[in-house]
Formats: sequence, structure tokens, C-alpha cells
Amino acid sequence: MPADWLAPTDLKQAAAVQRELARRVVAEGPPGPVRTVAGVDVSNFPRDPTGRVFAAVVLLDAGSLKPRATATAMRVAPIPYVPGFLGFREVPALVAAFAGLPERPDLVLVDGHGVSHPRGLGIAAHLGVLLGLPTIGVAKSILVGHPAGELPPAKGATVPLSWNGREIGTVLRSKDRVAPLYVSIGHKVGPAAAPDLVLRCCTKYRLPEPTRAAHEAANAFRRHWAAENA
Repeated sequence: MPADWLAPTDLKQAAAVQRELARRVVAEGPPGPVRTVAGVDVSNFPRDPTGRVFAAVVLLDAGSLKPRATATAMRVAPIPYVPGFLGFREVPALVAAFAGLPERPDLVLVDGHGVSHPRGLGIAAHLGVLLGLPTIGVAKSILVGHPAGELPPAKGATVPLSWNGREIGTVLRSKDRVAPLYVSIGHKVGPAAAPDLVLRCCTKYRLPEPTRAAHEAANAFRRHWAAENA
């Protein structure tokens, strides 16, 4: 892949890459049965001037939601944190972590946004296009847009997430009477299928099991690295 898809030289180039990759997003799928699902997340040291990013990918059985494999990688972010460009900080480490999995997952849930992004390329879409994998963004807060109505309090309730007169995702209640999640397609997943696929991965927690497991794995990896390099 072109080097600037992972490490642009400046924000102008980064924005151009996002617009180019957004045009490559496939908004339908998944292309086959979902037997395995992966969750991805990253962890960082607070106020770390080196920009280290600790990434984890956890592969789970889609039926039982039991972990089958975990892979991790650490990379130094090529650009500083700027809202709207998070993918360029986290994707290099995540791509490296995926190389450590024993098999490619049928679906990937990403802690972050998909196409619900100012240029249509949040981290879930960015990662999906680069890896050619079906991905869904599962975010804990809104980046752009607003709920198109009041969300009922029961688990499984949904309302569209709208922006500039179009639907860019779904507001999903993943557990009774808890704050919602903001679901948007990343790549090779249709917008109608995405909320149900996420809900199937939700157990007793607000976060779906794949991203919850990846969050724990990324933090554990960072702590282990810190202990080994103290």
C-alpha cells in the first residue's frame, strides 16, 4: 500500500488520503457467514511525548464469544493527535497486530467511528479498507451528526444518526438504561446489518464483547511493556 495511507507527511495530505480511501469503502456485506469476530483497541501512556501506541486484536468465536487468539503490536504514531485524524495514529499499530493473528476474522468491531466522520473515513473505515476486511465502528460518543429522535431505554433500541440530511450510522442501546453506542459501517458491511451484528456481540456490558476484550488486552500489553522497560 502507498506509504501515505499509513503515514502522511502533513494534515493536508492526510485529509486527501482520507477522501481517497473513503471512496473505496464498500457499503454492503458481510460477504459471507460470520463465524469469527475480532475486536480492536489501542492504549497509550498519558502525556507520552514519544507517541507510543499499544494495539491489541482479540479474535473470538462469533457464537460463543469466547476468545480464540490475541495479537499485539507497538508502534510510534506518525502524527500528533488531531481530532478527525485519529486513524493515522492508531492504524499502523493495528495493522501490525493483525499480522500476528493465526487467521483472518470474518468481521472486525473497532472502538471508534466508521463513516460517521467529517470526511467519511473514521478509524474503522480506514482499517477496513487497508486490510480488505468487514469492519464496523462502535463509538462511545458522537463525532459528527445527531440522533434523529429520542432513543427508547430498552436494550436493542435504535434511532438513525443523521448529518447534513443523510443517515451516517445508528444510535444503539446496547444495555437497558445505559448510555448508547454510535454504530457506523467501516467497510464491507451494509448499514442495515451493522447494528444487529454489534448487538449479537453484546452480553451484560455496555460495550460489545470483542472491543471490551481488546480494550483489556491493549491495557495489559501496555502495562507489561512498561514493566519490562522500567
